[in-house]
Amino acid sequence: MKLAPMLANQYSISNILQIIGATGTIVNNASISNLLTDSRKINNPPASLFFALNGRRDGHDFIADVYKLGVRNFVVSKPFEQSLFPDANFLLVADVLKALQQLAIHHRSQFGLDVIGITGSNGKTIVKEWLYQLLCLDKKIVRNPKSFNSQIGVALSVWQIEEQHNLGIFEAGISTVGEMDKLEPMIKPTIGVLTHIGSAHNEGFTDADQKLEEKLKLFTNCEKVIYHYDALLKYKGEIPGKNQFTWSRKLEDVDLYVFSETIIKGKYYLRAYYKSKEIECLVPFIDEASVENAIVCWATMLALDYDATVCDDRLEKLVPVSMRMELKQGVNDCSIIDDSYNSDIQSLEIALNFLNQQNQHQTRTLILSDIFQSGLEQKELYKQVADLIAQKKVDKFIGVGKAISDHHDLFNTPQKHFFADTEALLLALTDLGFEDETILIKGSRSFEFERVSRALVQKAHETVMEINLNALQNNLNFYKSKLGANVKIMAMVKAFSYGSGSFEVANMLQFNKVDYLAVAYIDEGIALRNAGITLPIIVLNPEVSAFDKMTEFTLQPEIYSFTLFDEFVKFAQAKNIFEYPIHIKIDTGMHRLGFEDFEIETLCDLLEDNKYVHIQSIFSHLAASDAEIHDAFTLKQIRAFEKAYHQIEKALSYKPMRHMANTSAITRWPVAQFDMVRLGIGLYGIDGAIKDEVSLLHPVATLRTSVSQVKKIKAGETVGYNRNGSLTKDGAIATVRIGYADGYLRAFGNGVGKMLVKGVLVPTVGNVSMDMCMLDVSQVPEVKEGDEVIVFNEEYKIEELAKQINTIPYEILTNVSQRVKRVYFYE
Repeated sequence: MKLAPMLANQYSISNILQIIGATGTIVNNASISNLLTDSRKINNPPASLFFALNGRRDGHDFIADVYKLGVRNFVVSKPFEQSLFPDANFLLVADVLKALQQLAIHHRSQFGLDVIGITGSNGKTIVKEWLYQLLCLDKKIVRNPKSFNSQIGVALSVWQIEEQHNLGIFEAGISTVGEMDKLEPMIKPTIGVLTHIGSAHNEGFTDADQKLEEKLKLFTNCEKVIYHYDALLKYKGEIPGKNQFTWSRKLEDVDLYVFSETIIKGKYYLRAYYKSKEIECLVPFIDEASVENAIVCWATMLALDYDATVCDDRLEKLVPVSMRMELKQGVNDCSIIDDSYNSDIQSLEIALNFLNQQNQHQTRTLILSDIFQSGLEQKELYKQVADLIAQKKVDKFIGVGKAISDHHDLFNTPQKHFFADTEALLLALTDLGFEDETILIKGSRSFEFERVSRALVQKAHETVMEINLNALQNNLNFYKSKLGANVKIMAMVKAFSYGSGSFEVANMLQFNKVDYLAVAYIDEGIALRNAGITLPIIVLNPEVSAFDKMTEFTLQPEIYSFTLFDEFVKFAQAKNIFEYPIHIKIDTGMHRLGFEDFEIETLCDLLEDNKYVHIQSIFSHLAASDAEIHDAFTLKQIRAFEKAYHQIEKALSYKPMRHMANTSAITRWPVAQFDMVRLGIGLYGIDGAIKDEVSLLHPVATLRTSVSQVKKIKAGETVGYNRNGSLTKDGAIATVRIGYADGYLRAFGNGVGKMLVKGVLVPTVGNVSMDMCMLDVSQVPEVKEGDEVIVFNEEYKIEELAKQINTIPYEILTNVSQRVKRVYFYE
């Protein structure tokens, strides 16, 4: 995580040394305006200070990389040899995270602005963003970007405060006891807002009261605290704050009593009593979570002494908060990053970082609208935008709007174009010649950039598989946390990354520094190389006929038989290739591929002094690592592998890597982690070995489709091919846009499979057709054409579908066909 505020005020490195209580020699007294915690996201190196945090990876291991990128200032907890970094400043502290937070506390103390501190279980980010929408007309506001509400994120967010700001809005998230004690002095809120209290992060606390007590610590020094009175009725502790502002939808003896709720033309009409007077507001959302969040915002505005009519006017104009970017397949072999509802300089940098993760196209393009309510003079604002775009190496820039066009001379990208409005851009899209490029679309909501996105995204039918890249990253980090010291990770991206997409997933894995990728066939590896993936890639099923392409694209073969070994050595001799990296597969009991025990001695003879190959790794495959009933067999496999490895090692003058653990073995068999593990389906949130920690894995994929038509069916009437389907009584069926050509197998027909319609699980009726199937929606009220249908998601899981047809989750995922559009989300 990294945030790069462009501050007018700066700190000298000598000043920071004193603030954080560090030791060290100052080689050059640099001015610091930018704090870094992520070596992959470097911006403005000369004015940056890198904090070498020790988390899942040790930041100290990346000092040399960051130094090469131009950073010369570091906060570390380990001494570094100055001669290796002659012009660098090293500030030595006992605890790097504590030093970062100490600097944030000091920075916050320099400003006397009012600060709204927000915490709760759910709704923190939405309430923060809505309060920004509601109050930015009167205030110059600084706030957390996105959901930067952690121990690191809050520190980086508070660092953004500048002299111009007169209101801060910061959210704070905690997952265990003691964390709020560190967040409160950084935020130092004067006004506290408590959002919905639910079950999120319950596992970090002994009970609900302890969780609430910890969250309320944020408000220890607040002048005023706004909260839902009903939610704290049973709380026995003291509610902090000199004054409280309470609201309720049930109890009258509160500051804001909401006594009437009605839906009017798709909006939620609220009436309430406030200061003995009836007031009202109209909210443009009708779902329960949004209504509650809107009431929290209403109460906050009233607590801040806003007039009730002003509240009503502004609440009606609230717009949805887009929390995630969408990566989609575009026209003319382009990739589209859709962030078309959100535009400020902090979120722009986050989006540009995501743009830079994409390696599938050489050209990176940004379409950006005017930025509103930044609190900066326009010339300064667009100078900062232009500098950021230059630092992120954008190749083509397209500015839309009067303000950004008026400052066109500040932008120096290789290509640049400016348009007065969105309509002018749409008329010129064909002339701009988008082809083979990654295009980031980022605009303020009033510019309606969704129209631009629709024009550039490749058209596809309405069945879509959504891939949550944040969930994938979470799952990767979960398994990283289970590894022993120095154990590497090979990520399996074969079969189109288990149906989830090739380069899109590989880019995320490369960005998160996995060590190896594995594909099934050479053409899969070539596709990744063409998409800009530079990681080592192992090919599990290399074909002799494609050895030339394999070596051209620096792909590394698995060698599992004497025939394959001999063919590759002959190829290497003919091409004059020496010490090419290969991976030797040992069969320890899977009996699929690999050299068996009796073949190892002969293999050693072939490998000894062989100048054409270099054994990069020796590995085997566990047959049943997730099944306790087969633990004795797994242990037998591990011992057989160790024996074979030591035999081969003696024949070589070096030690190849060892790897054997698949997804389930990572957690169940730490002894089998060796030098590297192979992470497969666990990346996608599925692991048969994990029972008690299942909540720590997040499902990655959601498959959704829609209703084509609804029909009334009488009892006994048949439905679908071969007349196999019928209803036992009069009812309704919905035809939905998914069939076996999309990967929804015929085995799901005739009531075996189920889907979610309006939250209700309904069975299939009749046979599954090639492009569609039918559902019994008799028990679901008011189903209509176009309604969303969920095939699987994080609640109705892939594992459940696998049970329905007696298969495994792998098959369900990999069967989703390529004609189903993939959309990738990243928050």
